[in-house]
Amino acid sequence: MSPSDSKSFTDSEDYRKKKAFYSQLLTVFGRKPVLEILDDSSVNCFRLHLAQSNKTNGIIQQILDKAQQRGIEVLYHERQTLSRISKNGKQDQGVCLDIHCPRFRYYDSPVSNDQQPLRLLAIEKVTNPQNLGMIIRSACAGDIDGILLPQKGCARLDSLVIKASAGTVFKAPLILCNDLSEALSYYQKRGAVVIGLTGKANQSLAEIKENGATIYVVGNETEGLSQVLLKQCDAKAYIPMRNGVESLNVAVAASLVAFRSLL
Repeated sequence: MSPSDSKSFTDSEDYRKKKAFYSQLLTVFGRKPVLEILDDSSVNCFRLHLAQSNKTNGIIQQILDKAQQRGIEVLYHERQTLSRISKNGKQDQGVCLDIHCPRFRYYDSPVSNDQQPLRLLAIEKVTNPQNLGMIIRSACAGDIDGILLPQKGCARLDSLVIKASAGTVFKAPLILCNDLSEALSYYQKRGAVVIGLTGKANQSLAEIKENGATIYVVGNETEGLSQVLLKQCDAKAYIPMRNGVESLNVAVAASLVAFRSLL
């Protein structure tokens, strides 16, 4: 290997490490949510972003004091630049905070054999922040190795989701993807079985026998799973219900999946 090849390899390794690190950053915006997170020493805060136009008094001064006490880097930006960082210029209040979540990763990032997921929960188009937060909380507490979450189509990971999850977002094993169907296909090619939760299935959740990696998919609050994903599933399962109840809240359904092997 020539010196130039060696340098290229090193640069490539550095790039992959940086990409992996930045994929584990969650940006939270808003003055009160940021201050509350800074108050929690168990949350690994990476970098604080402030608009240059902020007046350094009141809650802004409290935020600065907390950041300085914890040794967190503070960057100042023009308002337009901060809006690009927060991705919500109308509600960021001139403040956003990057949080390092070490269990976040992309679905196709390499993992060791002992990190290979056996039970995943995939989420399709769950748009209510409270539902998404409760799903993450249940999956994090239950027997789930990873939560497969599309970065488009679902509720954004913001302060509402964080609150509904009771802060478990920061330690949840989130596996990110751009396209859920593509990510499911990736795992299917590697032997995973995809089970779609739908009331139109012919077997109950309790009848599912897991023989290796299994991915359970829950769908939108009102429409359930899309036809595209239903066709992609290797099998389908329903949750038995009594007294004429037709369906459950998606967060409740997800919690039954998360705890079915622990009860």
